Amino acid sequence: MTLRIGNASGFYGDRFDAMREMLTGGELDVLTGDYLAELTMLILGRDRLKDPGAGYARTFLRQLEECLGLARERGVRVVANAGGLNPAGLASRIRELADRTGLPVRVAHVEGDDLTPLHPGSLAAHAYLGGFGIATCLREGADVVVTGRVTDAALVTGPAAAHFGWGPTDYDRLAGAVVAGHVLECGTQATGGNYAFFQQGDVRRPGFPLAELHEDGTAVITKHPGTGGFVDVGTVTAQLLYETQGARYAGPDVTARLDTVRLTQDGPDRVRISGVRGEAPPPTLKVGLNRLGGFRNEVAFVLTGLDIEAKAALVREQMEPALAKAAEVRWDLVRTDRPDAGTEEAASALLRLVVRDANQEIVGRALSGAAVELALASYPGFHVLAPPGKASPYGVFEDVYVPRTSVDHVAVLHDGRRLPVAPAQETAVLDDPPAPPLPEPLPEGPTRRAPLGLIAGARSGDKGGNANIGVWARTDEAWRWLAHTLTVDRLRELLPETAKLPVTRHDLPHLRALNFVVEGILGEGVAAQHRFDPQAKALGEWLRSRHLDIPEALL
Repeated sequence: MTLRIGNASGFYGDRFDAMREMLTGGELDVLTGDYLAELTMLILGRDRLKDPGAGYARTFLRQLEECLGLARERGVRVVANAGGLNPAGLASRIRELADRTGLPVRVAHVEGDDLTPLHPGSLAAHAYLGGFGIATCLREGADVVVTGRVTDAALVTGPAAAHFGWGPTDYDRLAGAVVAGHVLECGTQATGGNYAFFQQGDVRRPGFPLAELHEDGTAVITKHPGTGGFVDVGTVTAQLLYETQGARYAGPDVTARLDTVRLTQDGPDRVRISGVRGEAPPPTLKVGLNRLGGFRNEVAFVLTGLDIEAKAALVREQMEPALAKAAEVRWDLVRTDRPDAGTEEAASALLRLVVRDANQEIVGRALSGAAVELALASYPGFHVLAPPGKASPYGVFEDVYVPRTSVDHVAVLHDGRRLPVAPAQETAVLDDPPAPPLPEPLPEGPTRRAPLGLIAGARSGDKGGNANIGVWARTDEAWRWLAHTLTVDRLRELLPETAKLPVTRHDLPHLRALNFVVEGILGEGVAAQHRFDPQAKALGEWLRSRHLDIPEALL
């Protein structure tokens, strides 16, 4: 008995037509959509400040206006976390839509994640719930289930638990669903999107992924026939490493052991996930706190031609009086210039100034006025990428942990009944498992200086202020070399931005992969825009571009 679960959204703003494409492209039992991220919660929180009835992903409602009848006709249940900060409000709007169109659709939602009143000063504080509230709604006959902040994988564990009758202690089965859910959650990242070796297939318009789940917790990741992109062990490995940390991947339902996952090619565009072991979840739930951190502004000065360093020093000295009161000032000189360049742009470098402060005026008019006044009084060739604007608010994300018993997880059914969802009775304190044995190193031989990316893939992402970089080898021989070469110290050499930060390496031999967690590189999270790449999306590609002495036998 197979349960086919598809994905139609990896973030708030993903391809609008994906819901229709997934409903019409092939067989499905459940269609999920992931609309929430740390930054999204902040955006929805600001929306709710303007309109207390807002706080959910409006795109999802517009998609349902086109597709609710189609889902009903095809017998596909829809499960999405598009409720954001207001799942009850979204559920009410969907019921209005169903009534208006005459569709007999039963809509349920999940509550209990909102802990904002318990965290004064936060714009939004939400616990990450598991999938059993979703499962309760589906078991009670819901056609559409909307939630607030659940884990991304809960969108798959919930339908799977409802369909197969899994209980809270079916850890291996739940862990298999968590792994499948983690692969699906970011949509086309599992089908060739953002993939290190994207040139292996046509990824101009990748199809969205689906998982064929089985009662024993195994799954096959695939996509609808005829859709773009491709699914292979590499694309699934990349997504499996995305935004994870150690070998124990903890969630509210189960802790999945990523070091037990085995991936095998099961045919064209089919990858089988098996062997996943699960353990009791931790005794606490993660709570994401979003608050307004203050105001920020930035100016990018363009420095062209000769004397780049001297020009940068001049403008920094000229701006210094205007910046004296700012709480945080950051200058970055990006040397994109080339000597004897054939275009003006190629001859230019960027000097980026970012200023933050709790006082809007200090980083607003005072900053922009000082920058504009230099137009005729600074370095030769003075101009900026864009006129300095007003100060804009920025957000700060942090996570805290609360006892499971402090969260009231509730399934609110289509008929108004409220069914409590019991917290996990068995828990286990999370710690790192023993380091797995590594393969024998390659024998010594001739080497060649070359980019790491010729033999290894990578994918990186953010978790609050931390970043992870998953790196995997494509062959057993390359893994033997990678496992002994890419140490923490070597990573710090290759990525100097990480040199003074805590870095932890986790080994995943079954995936021929290493996962590095770099603490603090993103400051206070994506909303604070601490660095050039605030979500560390390209950190892995930077690593792949760095040169090492690689055995010629691997090249």
